[in-house]
Amino acid sequence: MGLSLKKGQGVSLKKTEHDLSKVTIGLGWDINPVKNGLLAGLFGKTAPDYDLDVAAFLCEADGKVHNLGRDSNGKATLIDSDVIFFNNLCHHSGCLWLTGDNRTGSGDGDDEQIIVKLNDLPAQYSKVVFVVQIYQGIKNNQSFAGVNNAFIRAVDARKQEMVRFNLSGGAYNDTCRSLLFAELMRESSGWAFNAIGTASTSDNFVDWLKQYV
Repeated sequence: MGLSLKKGQGVSLKKTEHDLSKVTIGLGWDINPVKNGLLAGLFGKTAPDYDLDVAAFLCEADGKVHNLGRDSNGKATLIDSDVIFFNNLCHHSGCLWLTGDNRTGSGDGDDEQIIVKLNDLPAQYSKVVFVVQIYQGIKNNQSFAGVNNAFIRAVDARKQEMVRFNLSGGAYNDTCRSLLFAELMRESSGWAFNAIGTASTSDNFVDWLKQYV
């Protein structure tokens, strides 16, 4: 059974403990219930859906993201870049992809997944960073404190859960809208997984990306 971590608690996992040849980052949450019962639902007063997103940054040897997918004017677009998110689902190497963009949390288990085939990842990449955000959380006055049964977890190639952060249920306060979840780091003997769990008031993964460019 994997480790259940608390806010700000980190852990480093070596390949001797888990099969890190392939890692799946799973994000899950549940649809909000109707506020104030049936009558409120009939009049359209339902709680707004939470739209959580998971993103990944591929960093090179200096720990930075170099390919930001720029347009003809040199402005970063993040399309066909080393940043995987809801508008750039698959990395050009074919070794890392986001399975889809779930905007409501409907369904059981993981609602979104990023899958990384580490054994096939080009040698130029030394680190993969994972971030979760609440899309437009500030505009909608949403935070991890208000979302239902939210979690982010990491599963190894043997489908064993390694670590999990529970994002709701009082684990985070009403200003936390994004989380630096973890980093996968290339080492001489393979890969290491470092769970971080640092939260932010920002609702945009781009604010985290600025630390890596």
